[in-house]
Amino acid sequence: MERVPENSIYSVQLDGNGGMQPLPAGAELPAAAPAWVHLDYGRPDTELWLLNTRLLNDNAREALLGQSSRPKLVRHGDNLLLILRGINHNQSDRPEEMVALRIFISPQLILSSRRRPLLSEQDVYQQLVANGGPINPGDWLVEMCDALTDRAGEFVEALHDQILELEEAVLENEMPATGQLGRIRKQLIMIRRYLSPQRDLVARLASEKIGWLDDDDRRRLLDIADRLRRWLDDLDAGVARTAVLADEINNIMTEATNRRAYQMSIMALLFLPASFLTGLFGINLGGIPGADSPFAFWIFCLILTGLAVGLGVWLKFRRWW
Repeated sequence: MERVPENSIYSVQLDGNGGMQPLPAGAELPAAAPAWVHLDYGRPDTELWLLNTRLLNDNAREALLGQSSRPKLVRHGDNLLLILRGINHNQSDRPEEMVALRIFISPQLILSSRRRPLLSEQDVYQQLVANGGPINPGDWLVEMCDALTDRAGEFVEALHDQILELEEAVLENEMPATGQLGRIRKQLIMIRRYLSPQRDLVARLASEKIGWLDDDDRRRLLDIADRLRRWLDDLDAGVARTAVLADEINNIMTEATNRRAYQMSIMALLFLPASFLTGLFGINLGGIPGADSPFAFWIFCLILTGLAVGLGVWLKFRRWW
């Protein structure tokens, strides 16, 4: 008989009414009622327990120990092995570095593991604490998929708001901070990379003929798959919008560069006659007009000023600026 491992994150027994009863370390598994044991597979003692438990086959043991990170669904009779992904809300990590949640479900036992904390797992646990949580393994699976999808949707909406702010700023000819647009595009692409197979996984899960999944669970799973499809559509739209934003920013920067180059060309043109005349009168040869006059320098400066003003008026008249 297997027992609840030490240092589990959660070890509870579902009471069938939306609540739970704690399972102490050392309690027998499987319990009298469906139980949920949640583990951190990064702990050496947890890793040892997973390697030695007889509750898991080799494939499940390998998956719960973190050997694969892509969304995955494997069925063995009435047992399910799943790998799902959730948004990474840990402070030291980036959200697009999604956290893998590894799940093994049998009619009487839910074993789940992860390396980094997930808000979705806490959401489901808090539902149980409040007596409004899942009542059986099928309900637990649906609630977990729902929590993961809700958190993903919140992040997609946050990205959508950031894109809207960037669009408004660009319309006002304000440039975003360096790397801001690239970071948003990376997040859009990375999140889509994991949500796309997860949508297919949830849709496939709804069609599996498993005894502990009832028709209501399958309907809710289809609803979750449909929500994931909508988030994926929003991600695709976000990628397209950021591409348009990048083009618009490039156009604004090109226009600004051309405007500055044009202004510099005008300045060079204004000083071209002065440069020619000062070069001509600076050759230091005899016979230069005004060489013996004390007022020649000031008269020459007035002539240069007149030339610059006259050229400026001509350029203005020709609408060159």
